[in-house]
Amino acid sequence: MRPLPLLPTTVVGSHPQPDWLIDRERLKSRLPPRVRARELWRVAEPWLADAQEAATLMAIRDQEEAGVDIIGDGEMRRESYSNRLATALSGIDIDNPGVAIDRTGTANPVPRVVGPIRRTSPIEAQDVAFLRRHARGPVKITLPGPFTMTQQAQNDWYPDDEALAMDYARAVNAEIKDLFAAGADVVQLDEPYLQARPRDAGRYALEAIDTAVEGVGGMTALHVCFGYAHVHQGRAKPSGYDFLEELDAARVDVISVEAAQPRLDPAILARLPSKTIMLGVIDLDDPAVETPDAVAARIRDALAHVPAERLWIAPDCGMKYHARDVALGKLRAMVDGARIVRRELTGS
Repeated sequence: MRPLPLLPTTVVGSHPQPDWLIDRERLKSRLPPRVRARELWRVAEPWLADAQEAATLMAIRDQEEAGVDIIGDGEMRRESYSNRLATALSGIDIDNPGVAIDRTGTANPVPRVVGPIRRTSPIEAQDVAFLRRHARGPVKITLPGPFTMTQQAQNDWYPDDEALAMDYARAVNAEIKDLFAAGADVVQLDEPYLQARPRDAGRYALEAIDTAVEGVGGMTALHVCFGYAHVHQGRAKPSGYDFLEELDAARVDVISVEAAQPRLDPAILARLPSKTIMLGVIDLDDPAVETPDAVAARIRDALAHVPAERLWIAPDCGMKYHARDVALGKLRAMVDGARIVRRELTGS
C-alpha cells in the first residue's frame, strides 16, 4: 500500500445501493438478512452481476469524488454485510434456515449449521480484483468476523459455539489470504456482536479473531459498533463499550470504533495503546450532513488521547440506509474535516 497521509480517511463498509438495483424500502422494512434474500433485487438473475458491477463503479466514484483515501466496494453485491459470505460456506443448509435472536431481541432467520464449516473456493476475491482495477488508490474489503457469524447461526452440528467459531475462523482465514492475493490493501472483519454479547466474546472471540488473521500477510482491521442506526431507531445506544480494551491484544492492526452517534468519551481510546484506531466521526442516526468544523472538533477531541499517527477517520458504520446524496455529503464533510486538522498539525 502506498504511503497514507496523516489522518487518512476511509469508509466502514456499505454505500447506498441504488433503487434500480435493490428494493430499498423493502430492505429498510426488515431486519438485516442473515440468510439469502434474493427477492430484494430488482434486476433479474441473468443481468444481476452486471448491474452490481455498475453500482460498484458508482460507489467507487462517489468515494473518490469525496476525496476518501482508502475506499471500499460499497458492498453493492450484498443483501447485508454478513450473509453473502456466511451462506457461501459448506456445512450450511441454505434451504432450511434456523432461527437466532437478533441483537434487537427479535427472532431472525439465520444460517443453520448442519455439517463442518468449510470454505471450498474463493468468495469475494473477484470483488477485490474488480475494485483494484477501477480504484485509483488503496482499497479495502470487508468480511463478517467468526464470532459474529457464530452468533448469527443456529448450531445443529458442533458440540459448542466455541468449536463452531474456530471453524468459521479457519474459513475466514483462507478467504482473507485470497483477498490479499487479489489486491486488497486492507481487509476488515466486522464484529458488531463483540459489543452485543461481551460475555461470550470474553470466552472465545479473541482466539477466533486471531485464528482468522493468522499469517495473512497484509493489514487487517476490526470493526466494532452498536449496530446500524436505522435498525436501532428509538433505542438509546450505550455511551461506552463492554468489550474494547481486550482487543488491544488481538492480532489485527486497526480497530474501528463507533464514536459519533453514542457521543463516546474519547478517553476510552487510550485503552487501545498499540492499535491504529479508525474513529467514527459521522453520526448515521442524523440525516443532516455534518459541517467540516464539527468533524474537525471530533477529531481534535480524539487527539487528546491518541497520537495522529495512529488515527484513521471514518463514518460510524456502513451507510447503506442513507440516501446517496446524504452519504456523499457526509463523506465530503468527513474528508474536509480531516483536512482542517491535518493542516493544523502539519501546516500544509
